[in-house]
Amino acid sequence: MPKSYIKRILDARVYDVARETPVDRAELMSRRLGNRVWLKREDLQPVFSFKLRGAYNKMHHLTPEQRALGVVAASAGNHAQGLAMAAGRMKVRATIVMPRTTPQIKVDAVRDRGAKVVLRGDSYDEAAAHAAVLVEKKGMTYVHPFDDPDVIAGQGTVGMEIVRQQERPLDAIFVPVGGGGLLAGVAAFIKYVWPDTRVIGVEPEDAACLKLALERGRRAVLPEVGLFADGCAVAQVGKEPFRVIKELVDEVITVSSDEICAAIKDIFEDTRSIAEPAGALALAGLKLYCEREGVQDEDLLAIVSGANTNFDRLRYISERTEIGEQREAVISVTIPEQPGSFRVFCAALGRRNITEFNYRYVDKGSAQVFVGLSVVPGGEDLARLLQVLEDKGYEAQDLTDNEVAKLHVRYMVGGHAPAGLDNERVYRVEFPERPGALAKFLSGLGQHWNISMFHYRNHGAAYGRILAGVQVPHGEKGAFEQVLAQIGYRYWDETDNLAYALYLGQRDS
Repeated sequence: MPKSYIKRILDARVYDVARETPVDRAELMSRRLGNRVWLKREDLQPVFSFKLRGAYNKMHHLTPEQRALGVVAASAGNHAQGLAMAAGRMKVRATIVMPRTTPQIKVDAVRDRGAKVVLRGDSYDEAAAHAAVLVEKKGMTYVHPFDDPDVIAGQGTVGMEIVRQQERPLDAIFVPVGGGGLLAGVAAFIKYVWPDTRVIGVEPEDAACLKLALERGRRAVLPEVGLFADGCAVAQVGKEPFRVIKELVDEVITVSSDEICAAIKDIFEDTRSIAEPAGALALAGLKLYCEREGVQDEDLLAIVSGANTNFDRLRYISERTEIGEQREAVISVTIPEQPGSFRVFCAALGRRNITEFNYRYVDKGSAQVFVGLSVVPGGEDLARLLQVLEDKGYEAQDLTDNEVAKLHVRYMVGGHAPAGLDNERVYRVEFPERPGALAKFLSGLGQHWNISMFHYRNHGAAYGRILAGVQVPHGEKGAFEQVLAQIGYRYWDETDNLAYALYLGQRDS
């Protein structure tokens, strides 16, 4: 029975290497949601993840003979670091099998702690299959990342600390789910001490193995597993965790990658720390729960489970954050291909903050414009905007949930200038980023010259940057640049730029 875990958790040996992490009040998130939001900061562990707890507790329970033969594990990274640190502390040889998709920062961290790393397969399950081979061949002890009572008990100390650190029972606790070890351990302790507190698991919607198991009433294997939240990329929930979870956990919530990205930003704004995608899962679920249930003035806690992510992944996370918060919409709009049509269209958008504007001349009929712009979360604001555009005679499509548009098309709008596009000159423009700055530029150009290419993206920097192609007949360059000077933005003539010639300019006939 799950109650048997209480003594295991109380006796768990974790603090030789792990630390008791704080529970921080997320002030900004609390004000936004109208609840008291707390963050359990497991990202502050020595290996930047809670996994150290379960790994060390399991190592502590091994016999001297088992330690002498060495240990092996399969892990996407965080369990690997925890086991490597635990093995190093106990002077035990450790071999870690990691999927080839594991972020390099995690691979390097495991090697730096003295463990041998073997990269095998593209998922946790493929890595685990190879680890099983090593156990059979070499007699090593397999330290499972989640499907082991000692590991679960070690992770359960997170729940024990939460109880000790809070003045009163929480209304709900949100726990990230991969294989289920953390959720099982936390639920076992929390439900024993605070039976009325809701314990809610949170999974990526493309790796929802627990949701599948609960729906079917038994464990099942996902045919495919998304890898964005690599720390939770597991195809099947653990047998022992599921036994505990199905009895104690109130529900499981699934969230999208965009919602995870938004939660990473939320954690950063409240703590100035950067969670990994799996580390922000619980907060993403907490936010979705508040929206769904409409709860107010409650105590809600999310476990920030880790902070191991590659720095270059932040580019993608930042790009998707505004959409994840429903604060950015992506639309495609058809406008007339004629001088001044950009300015008129920009006026139809009103005083909205435009985050992206992509366009390339195709023919003399109409123009297809790819636009990103800020909206009020909830969907009603975007619906009103689309109706306004329709009323003004524009054909507009919402591409906000279109993965192809968000991942690829937004960067591919363009191509070489078509035959018949005469007198195109290219200018790079830089201006202080503020609402209305883009509209000022378009209005300043007037209706005399036709815009044949346009790219703008608001990156949140102090300065905005535009690359524009404009049809300027011979003899009018001076007049055009005089208009640019009157607008007052810095500009550079890039008509002879090699990159423009190679990828955007007219091909030689």
